[in-house]
Amino acid sequence: MAKTATRSVDLEPIDRLEEKVKLLVGMVERMKVETARAAEENQRLSQEIDSLRGRLASSEGVVAEMSSLKEERDVIRTRVSDMLEQLEALSL
Repeated sequence: MAKTATRSVDLEPIDRLEEKVKLLVGMVERMKVETARAAEENQRLSQEIDSLRGRLASSEGVVAEMSSLKEERDVIRTRVSDMLEQLEALSL
């Protein structure tokens, strides 16, 4: 009987070690899943950033075009105003 008690006492540290190893394996598996999920999220966000950069470049082009059109409108407005003044001068 003394040998059986000694064996169970001697096996307790091994049992604790086994439990710790199982917990560690579970933790490593969870970390792998989390790492894969983070990599997927990182890829998705990178694609979204690229898309937003493209939209930004496009909107900057639109802003430049609008500015050009406003300048052209101002030039036309000035010309029309000058022509109207000349027409009024002819009517007198």
